Parts: sequence; structure tokens; C-alpha cells
Amino acid sequence: MNKKSTHILFISDNFPPEVNAPATRTYEHCKEWVNAGSKVTVITCAPNFPKGKVFEGYKNKLYQKETIDGIEVIRVWSYITSNAGFFKRVLDYISFAKMAFFASFFVRKVDVIVSTSPQFFSAVSGYFIALFKRKPWIMEVRDIWPESIRAVNAMKSSKILDFLEKVELFLYRKATKVVVVTDSFKRNITERGINPDKIEIVKNGVYLDNFKAKAKEDYLLKKLNLKGKFVVGYIGTHGMAHKLDFILNSILNLDSNIHFLFLGDGAEKQKLLQLNKKLNLNNTTFIDFVSKNEIQDYISITDIALVPLKKSDTFKTVIPSKIFENAAMKKPILLGVEGESKEIVEKYNAGLCFEPENKEDFIEKLDKLFKDKEFYAECQQGCDNLANDFDRKKKAMDMLEIIKQCVYG
Repeated sequence: MNKKSTHILFISDNFPPEVNAPATRTYEHCKEWVNAGSKVTVITCAPNFPKGKVFEGYKNKLYQKETIDGIEVIRVWSYITSNAGFFKRVLDYISFAKMAFFASFFVRKVDVIVSTSPQFFSAVSGYFIALFKRKPWIMEVRDIWPESIRAVNAMKSSKILDFLEKVELFLYRKATKVVVVTDSFKRNITERGINPDKIEIVKNGVYLDNFKAKAKEDYLLKKLNLKGKFVVGYIGTHGMAHKLDFILNSILNLDSNIHFLFLGDGAEKQKLLQLNKKLNLNNTTFIDFVSKNEIQDYISITDIALVPLKKSDTFKTVIPSKIFENAAMKKPILLGVEGESKEIVEKYNAGLCFEPENKEDFIEKLDKLFKDKEFYAECQQGCDNLANDFDRKKKAMDMLEIIKQCVYG
């Protein structure tokens, strides 16, 4: 098989029509690889994230196939549950990993296997598939898991987490290449004894064809009664790591023209709705996830993008992908994350950063973006520069080059 027709088998339990970051990165990379002449097969499950309910038009069947933009997609049965409860989620992950392994026997003439986190049971499946097919295997690491579980106290048993970390290190050692999404991840893994030469960095980015600056969608402003408001938008998973309860507890006495739009779902969504009601907030709007095609319209009606995380050393290593999508639409970032994310936002002057879970700092930075129009315009230009440097097409080609190196040397 020549280099142009490299057959890539990709294992990911998230894929469109799901709209979370793993699904988006996998789809956009695979689409570009197909456009570059590679054959790509993705093994995934029935779309169900984040509610744990199978999307309309799909069934949780043993085995089903479809083609999306030239990508051959195989969907397998898995135990589906809502994103709540550690052990149920692990059962979900393990069931998919097993089914993906068995489904791989129906995929012929594969040159390389790629599997992606954040949960590494997909990586376990990728390892065994590569072992049986005797092909190189690339482990893509989007999250240092299970370290991130410790960071949010989602599990009490340290013995189980210690075991999972041993599995994690085993996988790093066995992978042909480890592809990480931040410089910090490479440092973390290297400091734990993994050869840095096998670790490559392909950061997240934005598909500029899909996210372009445009005027606010008037129909949404009318529908949500947000005309004349300065809208702070949070679009993404409502989980334990995101500390949206801190945001709600901080915004009771703000200028009446500032309004918060929360779009998405997740394990903490119901608790947040209850807290919102308890606080009797009248400057918030909560919306469930919308289709990927609609997200750009919702970003258009925001004035700044809110990107918070829980205060933890672990999260200093992450770069939330929503930074890039909002930057591409010239929405200044209000970032509540320290470390590498902060360095990027400050380097490009693409917004302001507040100390995570620091109310006074949060309000001060929000107030500057709200009142200082000249500074706001400078941040918009910074956003444009940032997005152009993190073009997803370029990142996809960077990763394809790594893949071909593994196959052809």
C-alpha cells in the first residue's frame, strides 16, 4: 500500500453528531486525513453524550456502519449511562473498549491504529488491536487520566486510582508514539519515566471554515430576550471540573446589562439549575446542547467567552478547546484557568485571566471587558491572531505526518 492510501483505524467513544471536544477533534482530523488521500475507519459507539440517551435516528445496536464525509464509521453496542456516577461511567467505557476490539476484526488491511482519551479504556482497546494486527499504535492523550479524577475528587479509592495509573504508564510504554495536546502533558509524562522522544505534541485548534466572526443572530437575541445585553457565554459540559457553581455564586449583584448564557449539559446541570433557583438569579439563561451546526449562531450572540475550571494544579496542564472556537469568532476570553491556557491567552492578548475560584478577581476582569471598549477591541484582534495560529487543518497535517512516520519510518 502506498503512502497516499494509508489506512488509519481510529478508536474513539465520541464522534459526531456528538459535539464535545473529543468528537470534534477526531472528526476534523479524520476528515482532513481523508482529504489528504488516506483511508480512515473510526470505531465508535451510538451517539449519546452528554445525557446518556441515544440520539434520534440511531440505535444502540451490536454493529452498524455509515459514512460521514468519506470517513467509514463503525458503531458498536456499549453500556450507555448518563455522565453521573464513576463506576457506571467506567462500565460504559469498558463495554465500548471490548466491543471496539471485537469490531476491529472486521476491518481489513489496516496500517496503523490510533486511539484517543480522555478515558484510557479506548487506549487499552487500541493496544490490544495493534497487538493482534501487529501494527503500530498511537495513543492520543487529551487528558491525564486518572489524575484528573483525583483533581475533582470523583472517586475516593486511592488503591483503584493507583492501579489505573500503573495501567496508564504501561500504555505509554507500549505505544509506538504518544500524542499529547499540551506541552505540560509531555512534561508530566516524561517526569514519570516515559522516553520524551516518543511523545509528540499536537495542540487543539479550530476549524476556521466552521467558526467565523459574524453579526449577532437577531432571531436568537429575540428568542432569548437578550437584545441590548452584554452576554457572557459558557458553551460546553457542565461538570465537576468546570466550577460553574462558583460563577453562579459570584454574579448576584452585577450590572443589570450583563447576562450569563450557559449552553450545554453534564453531571452537574441539575444541581446548577437548583442553585440558580435558590439564588433567585435573573441574569442567567440555561439551554440544553444544540446541534453542531447551531453552535456558531449561539457564539455569535455572546460578547465574551467564559472558560472556568476548578482551582487545581492538574488543570494548569490543560488547554480547553473552547478557547480556539470562540477566538475564531473574535469573542474575547474570560479565562479562569492557570498554567498553559493562561500563557496562550496572555501571549495573544486575547482576553483576561482571573484566578480560579477568586470572586473579586473574576468580577474585576469581567468589569474591565464590559466597560473598556478600546481594550475589548484589542482583545478581538488578539483572538484573530490566536485562531490563525491554531488552524485545525494545520494541526491535522502535523498529526498525519506523525502517523506516517510510524507506518513508513
